[in-house]
Amino acid sequence: MKAVLMDAFGSVDVLRVGEAEKPSPAEGQVLVKVMATSINRPDLVQREGKYPPPPGDSLILGLEVSGVIEALGAGVTGWQVGERVMTLVGGGGYAEFAVAYASHLMRIPESMSFEEAACVCESYITAFLNVFMIGEFKDAQSAILHGGGGGVNTAAIQLCRALAPASKLIVTASPAKMERVKALGADFLINFHETPDFTEVVKDFTNKKGVDLVLDHVGAKYLAPNMNSLGYKGRLVVIGVISGIKAELNLALMMVKRQQIIGSVLRSRPVAEKGDIVAEFTRRALPKFADRTIVPIIEKVFTIDQAADAHRMMEEDKHFGKIVLRIQ
Repeated sequence: MKAVLMDAFGSVDVLRVGEAEKPSPAEGQVLVKVMATSINRPDLVQREGKYPPPPGDSLILGLEVSGVIEALGAGVTGWQVGERVMTLVGGGGYAEFAVAYASHLMRIPESMSFEEAACVCESYITAFLNVFMIGEFKDAQSAILHGGGGGVNTAAIQLCRALAPASKLIVTASPAKMERVKALGADFLINFHETPDFTEVVKDFTNKKGVDLVLDHVGAKYLAPNMNSLGYKGRLVVIGVISGIKAELNLALMMVKRQQIIGSVLRSRPVAEKGDIVAEFTRRALPKFADRTIVPIIEKVFTIDQAADAHRMMEEDKHFGKIVLRIQ
């Protein structure tokens, strides 16, 4: 099969299109003919040699796919060859065929294209898991969502507007993306270039109450302002550490305000646990995609031969929403 391959770790120049062995579904898995996938930040980190796939998963990049079921593995029930599906994969998305666990599949609503469906599983499930399942975010609560314009950030804003419409959303963003983030549904914007310590502006916006939730992929640099911005019983959910992994923590503040710090990753979770997450997302969030309340935001669609250009766009942080790679 055709796939995006790497002969070494490094810059976008290591990516090339070549021939790889077509995978076969094991027990409980299906083989998906991939129509589209999307570029996610972990793909870039894996390309650099810093984020290996879980044992047993494909070494080919790609964490989510949309396509058509090509074959069923042993023991798979409830699915048929030819059905349109979208799914998480442990790896292997940048290829014409990929294997996925049947418990991780979702049927693509008739209203969605393959390109739109390729955006859902990694970013939207990550946002849903960490905001609503782990972060226990409720309607009428308030949150800080970092990284305005990125895939997980735009997904989180859309999910909050659809599932918690009375919530108040504070979003940090670069000046170039602030207008689009505002239009997407942010209530208050912070220019992170001008305000690296956003504690006081958050206190002003929340009348000194602080927020109920912070969704953070920045890490060490934002630990202190995140904690200072949290209110009583507030939750900080950390899903990335791009600014570093070590920082000082005021334990007294955390204790007095009964705050929580929760670390979270999706890729390395056990198969059954991912299946439970997908099932909850299917129940609560997928209907919002079917009726077009939520429409995935696509910056640009590249072909499989343009994988390096797609990675370059993400590295330059010029995108808003998702970058899609059309495979078939």
